[in-house]
Amino acid sequence: MAIFVVSDIHGHARAFDRALELAQPAPDDTVFVLGDMVDRGPDPLGVIDMVRALPNVRVLMGNHEEMLYESLESGDERDKLTWHMNGGYTTYEQLEQLPRDRYVDLMDWLVNLPTFAVVEVDDRRPSAARGDRRSYLLAHAGVDAPRLRASLDALGVSYSEAEGYAAATPDDLLAAMIEQDVNDLLWIRREFWSTPTGLVGTSGLGPVVVAGHTPSISMPRYASLMCGSGVDEDLRGVMVEVGCSRDTGGVADRVCIDCSAAAGHPSGRVGIMRLEDRRVWLADIEEGE
Repeated sequence: MAIFVVSDIHGHARAFDRALELAQPAPDDTVFVLGDMVDRGPDPLGVIDMVRALPNVRVLMGNHEEMLYESLESGDERDKLTWHMNGGYTTYEQLEQLPRDRYVDLMDWLVNLPTFAVVEVDDRRPSAARGDRRSYLLAHAGVDAPRLRASLDALGVSYSEAEGYAAATPDDLLAAMIEQDVNDLLWIRREFWSTPTGLVGTSGLGPVVVAGHTPSISMPRYASLMCGSGVDEDLRGVMVEVGCSRDTGGVADRVCIDCSAAAGHPSGRVGIMRLEDRRVWLADIEEGE
């Protein structure tokens, strides 16, 4: 049973379908979708239907799902305009065409989406020792790392320069994540990508944060210690590991999985990563999609 992660599909149902075909998660694998299924692309509700049909899926809220719900809930024209200016018009049009029972069901599902998750997997990367386990913190945009470390300290989780917070159990990490501000989980950007989390020690051990929200093609504006430029040789979005340094034993403490689908063709992609070995599958967004 493997853990797959994908984020920021942004209405590109066809590319998402191709990415799933490439990755081929098994029915007993878990697929985590880290938000921003909707807006910008041509078929946001098609993406949601595909996500909800996956046999073993867990979905987190993104800032675009929050904008969708809050603008419709408030009825404020300024909120609606802000949402539409951020790519929400196609989503709005599709929602308007839904029968009432499907609309109510969808909105109830969206508003109850969680904002974070914690998973622990067998670390099967070539550099990992046999039997190693790795915890991953999943959120749409990232975390407030100083606040997270303070929460772990308050829980009595031991820290060392060599092992970072490797002693934190998944339950410890869940308890610490509860103390995060929801706005940070949905919207944080520069503060997260520009500064090491301090969770990973010099031995390379410790929890790693996986997030989307910031398109990889824009990452050089925000991130330090990027493992790559955020694009491939054809200037298309890719997944980006961030934070590899001597202080982390050469291990990235953050991973951006937003492959810039919001940009559409020709630079946008939908990407899926398997956490156990960090293998990545990428599907280009074709012209007209």
